[in-house]
Amino acid sequence: MASQAAELVAYIAKGIVGDREAVNVREPEPRLLELETAQEDRGRVIGRQGRVAKAMRLVLAASRSGADYRLEIID
Repeated sequence: MASQAAELVAYIAKGIVGDREAVNVREPEPRLLELETAQEDRGRVIGRQGRVAKAMRLVLAASRSGADYRLEIID
């Protein structure tokens, strides 16, 4: 079962990307989330100068379930 933090990241990412089916969030180790998207959507998730990725990390940190998590975007 996915953690609430992983579900939050997946929800946000699916709202940004074009290919919603390609969004994959996994937790390879405790308190670490890895976000994987389709190659053509990676720029949308990262944003200009990393602004979208930074905003996603801030929302995650502000949430009750994701306060202690780190978020990495996988190439």
